[in-house]
Amino acid sequence: MSHSDDNPGKVTQAQAEDAVRVLLEWAGEDPTREGLLDTPKRVAKAYRDWFSGYQMDPREYLARTFEEVAGYDEMIVLRDIEFESHCEHHMAPIIGRAHVGYLPDGKVVGISKLARVVDVYARRFQVQEKMTAQIAQCIQDVLQPRGVAVVVGGAHACMTTRGVHKRGVIMVTSKMLGTFHDDARTRAEFLRFIETGHGKR
Repeated sequence: MSHSDDNPGKVTQAQAEDAVRVLLEWAGEDPTREGLLDTPKRVAKAYRDWFSGYQMDPREYLARTFEEVAGYDEMIVLRDIEFESHCEHHMAPIIGRAHVGYLPDGKVVGISKLARVVDVYARRFQVQEKMTAQIAQCIQDVLQPRGVAVVVGGAHACMTTRGVHKRGVIMVTSKMLGTFHDDARTRAEFLRFIETGHGKR
């Protein structure tokens, strides 16, 4: 999506608003009635926000790293990163939390940057399995740590508000790279961190 209506080959703001009017009419509504007059504009604005991840490169957030960490080479974990996404099958919301961990190999990144990487991928049409893998691979490719671990839990409105209508169901996905994939003890330590908030048994 483009912020300009002048880019050739791009959908314009006016076209997006017209599409919303078509959907309203298809659903049985009158898009010209007072309560719906500004709805197409509001929906288009909301889509700019919900899908702003297409305008961002998550790798840029990881570009600035720190090497003066007094030799710290133990696990770094960021728990409970809340995210909002939309499934690419029904365009329905996915609301959940992500947990990200990595084993640095000489350089670390500001913790807010890990949350931003999650946000960038979440603010696109997604399949949770793909999003989980994308987050992990991005961190691995840019930071080149000894390992990356990502666990994502999400509630899918395409399952809770349509179809089988099963509320309270959480889908959990994980991606383990490097040491987290190869070493069961390292993987178990990460899972303890995200379950209890500390590494104690």
